[in-house]
Amino acid sequence: MTNESFALTEAVYYILLSLYSPLHGYGIMQMTEELSGGRVKLAAGTLYGALNSMQKKGWIRELPGGKSSRKKEYVITDKGKDTAKAELERLRELVKNGEVMIGR
Repeated sequence: MTNESFALTEAVYYILLSLYSPLHGYGIMQMTEELSGGRVKLAAGTLYGALNSMQKKGWIRELPGGKSSRKKEYVITDKGKDTAKAELERLRELVKNGEVMIGR
């Protein structure tokens, strides 16, 4: 797991989840919307800003593409998987504490 302790935005979390299989930008947008039940709809600017940030952090990487393809494909890295797992644990703790305090 990562030593960093922070909360991911919902959009970033869903982007990481969507990249467990390689996808291009439009595919990421579709998968994020599907995974969130239609709640999270990414605009292109938001998506590409997040992708650039996640690449700089080493959470995802761009796959080498053929010269004939204009679509860049991305995939999650091991560091990105650790980040997603840490966020899942954080979310589980939130739910557990909510169940204790609010009840089931």
